[in-house]
Amino acid sequence: MPLHLRDGRRTNYAEMQATLGEPYRDVATPETFLRWFATAQSALDRIADSIAAVDPDVIVIVGDDQGELYEPDDIPAVSLFYGEEFVMRPYTSTPGRLPWAGPDFWKGYSRDLPHRFPGSPKFAVDLVERLIEGGIDIAASSNVPDPNRHGFGHAIGFVIERLFRGKTYPVVPVLLNTYYPPNTPTPRRCLEIGRQLRQAIEGSQQDLRVAVIASGGLSHFVCEEEMDRSIIEALRTHDGEMLANIPAKGLIYGSSEIRNWICTAGAVGHLKWQWDEYVPVRRTPIGSGIGLAFMEWR
Repeated sequence: MPLHLRDGRRTNYAEMQATLGEPYRDVATPETFLRWFATAQSALDRIADSIAAVDPDVIVIVGDDQGELYEPDDIPAVSLFYGEEFVMRPYTSTPGRLPWAGPDFWKGYSRDLPHRFPGSPKFAVDLVERLIEGGIDIAASSNVPDPNRHGFGHAIGFVIERLFRGKTYPVVPVLLNTYYPPNTPTPRRCLEIGRQLRQAIEGSQQDLRVAVIASGGLSHFVCEEEMDRSIIEALRTHDGEMLANIPAKGLIYGSSEIRNWICTAGAVGHLKWQWDEYVPVRRTPIGSGIGLAFMEWR
């Protein structure tokens, strides 16, 4: 599997090992993995607690699609679902699925079966119309006719399965094309999409309590801790210019999901930072892994 660095360079495990050695050999251990896991689960529990306390009327999830709803060669830069209900794509119908991952694994992403969840059609149509008025030419869909061919993916399913605790909240999925060039939105455009999303939510004719959730990791599949921490500081302090100027050449493959965070930062720029947690996961001695981040604004 190729690895990509923050400057966009493509490399692999052997090349990194030859260049850097194994600086994380003492870190990438089962004992450390368990500590990281506990920290991440505690942060997820804290977010779930907040969702339960706020009890929103609708939740907007900003995520990305990875060949689940759209084909990689036919994908909009940004889209929003406005149907009565949306359907998860079961893992059994996904090309190139992980050979070791079975139904128990995919249940954590609500993709063990074609689960159905409620949308918020009136509110979502409001958002589509207001986003277009605000200069965001957003794609819109309202139906998933055959979830074995096209359906919603893990970016949406994980949030529902892990954070909703079995309660049913209407969801409006907003999907960015973070993975598939050439129409990946720039960081500046992601920030503007988020700002216009905020305007659309506030201008909606529906009187609703709305939560906005960013779904995705920071740097991966090489953990770039310095970059991640600078992004977290910008998110904490609402430094839109820093986020808008992140070099797009480094936002590829897993790290492309940082776009979801930038978009959400634009939507919550008026809210106050409450807390954050960061876990620099080094899965191997060379430092390949993922930057896990958790944050809340109110």
